[in-house]
Amino acid sequence: MEPKTPSRLEKIMAAGQLGVTSEVGPPRGADGAEIEHKGHLIKDYVDAVNVTDNQTSVVRLCSLASCIRLKQMGIDPVLQMTTRDRNRIAMQSDILGAASFGIHNMLCLTGDHQTFGDHPMSANVFDLDSVQLIQTVKMMRDEGKLLSGFEMKVRPQIFIGAAENPFAGPNVELRALRLGKKIAAGAEFIQTQCIYNIPKFKEWMKIAVDKGYAEKAYIMAGITPFKSLGMARYMKTKVPGMDVPDNLIDRLKGVPKEKQADEGIKMAIEMMQELKEVPGVRGFHIMAIEWEEKVPELVKGAGLYPRPQV
Repeated sequence: MEPKTPSRLEKIMAAGQLGVTSEVGPPRGADGAEIEHKGHLIKDYVDAVNVTDNQTSVVRLCSLASCIRLKQMGIDPVLQMTTRDRNRIAMQSDILGAASFGIHNMLCLTGDHQTFGDHPMSANVFDLDSVQLIQTVKMMRDEGKLLSGFEMKVRPQIFIGAAENPFAGPNVELRALRLGKKIAAGAEFIQTQCIYNIPKFKEWMKIAVDKGYAEKAYIMAGITPFKSLGMARYMKTKVPGMDVPDNLIDRLKGVPKEKQADEGIKMAIEMMQELKEVPGVRGFHIMAIEWEEKVPELVKGAGLYPRPQV
């Protein structure tokens, strides 16, 4: 696939290299320096940095402002946008705002329902869903049109991304078909949910390859290292759509508590090394939740450092 935008991430994967992204979560306050601190920790080890959009439906510093701050640091940001909080007017406006600052990557999401967050009584928007948002960005970029039909003089240049969870119900076949729907709508890169059940992920990837999806979009495998046995158990039992095999729990059980974080990093590196060989995998999305300082170790351990230059 030839790159369509100035996105560094797109250029790297179009050149046949494995792409690497990570993410930062904005603070629950107006401290922009926290974004800068997290950005400095990972900027030399990844090709682009996602900024989450009020994740878990909790009010945080906005994704767009955080992305602008990263862009001014010389980091290629990925604007995450959920349809939960905005109607189509606000979403298109924010897309144009991002493009005006040279933000060339966007991840289109529906978002966690507001009842899970700190404002459960807030109004439910969901004017568009994630697939419709993907279609909207593609129309704005490729046709230069807003949803109203208005033709713009300057189009946004955005590498269009989506998220997918191979492990959510009811089965991998339907999850693969959902992937195909997003790619048909215009998604060009896919960041998956955290992968722990590698055999099931390989099954999902085989369907994606056989159906030609992996030739039409860059699929990036999601990686989240365990900090502790408690975290692994929580992910297994409390996080919807997560698939944590018992053998990983048992492995952490056999490690002293003070060494479980190191073991979690070791496990994540082993997974990345195995996933590098899976047909159709074109990169990694590292979600080191409030553990950004470990991203360099993961990237180096997986043999993905130094990052290629484009």
